[in-house]
Amino acid sequence: MDPEVPLVVPEINGDLIIGTPGLTGSVNAGRIIANPNCSAIILVTALNPLHRAFGIERLVVSTYQAASGAGDAAMRELTDQSRAVLAGDAPAPEVFAEPCAFNVFSHDTPVDAGTGRNVEEQKVIDETRKIFDQADLKMSVTCVRVPLMRAHAESVNVTLGTAAAEAQVREALEGAPGVTIVDDRAANDFPASLKASGGDDVLVGRIRPDESQGTDHGAWRGFDLFIAGDQLRKGAALNALQIADLVTSRRD
Repeated sequence: MDPEVPLVVPEINGDLIIGTPGLTGSVNAGRIIANPNCSAIILVTALNPLHRAFGIERLVVSTYQAASGAGDAAMRELTDQSRAVLAGDAPAPEVFAEPCAFNVFSHDTPVDAGTGRNVEEQKVIDETRKIFDQADLKMSVTCVRVPLMRAHAESVNVTLGTAAAEAQVREALEGAPGVTIVDDRAANDFPASLKASGGDDVLVGRIRPDESQGTDHGAWRGFDLFIAGDQLRKGAALNALQIADLVTSRRD
């Protein structure tokens, strides 16, 4: 969060690297490039097309985060606990404070006594604002763990700066870098953690107007989305490699 350090998702603000004079030589002139939080990367990658086309005033986000976000030991714990529960035994939490098998619980980071937000929730808020360069973006975030090995999903309610028709929202998302639309209402085919696992794109679906925010002749300020992305790839390693590619291209 250092204001002098670029926090980069290449599809969104890669120009912060390309335009950095300190990256032109063989030495990085002491500069640091930060790779964002996994949940924030998945969120902003999906929302950037809407942010650019219509602006965003407010976000309400709920995350459903896989065990692998807490590392290999957490994945082993989920496996071991699942076997124990299916065998009729009680799970024995070690990595997480709560049983992770067959359970959903608040994200396992410290909670601020004043705000009531945990560290993960505050990260998503702070980093989304920084990446979008929008300090006044209104956000409410709730982060939870779910009993999955890999890939985070997020329920997103967005208030646009300018009202848009549903077709316009879909058009903005279609073909956006790092985004794949999975939204077949007839087949009930939408983003899912298993569909996102092992892939590079963030999946976006359940695209629909939020009627509670009102309409203006078929244009809507509010929309609901459901998204999923592999937090080990685009949420971490892939994003870092994309940053490295930009640095290399700048030096070349």
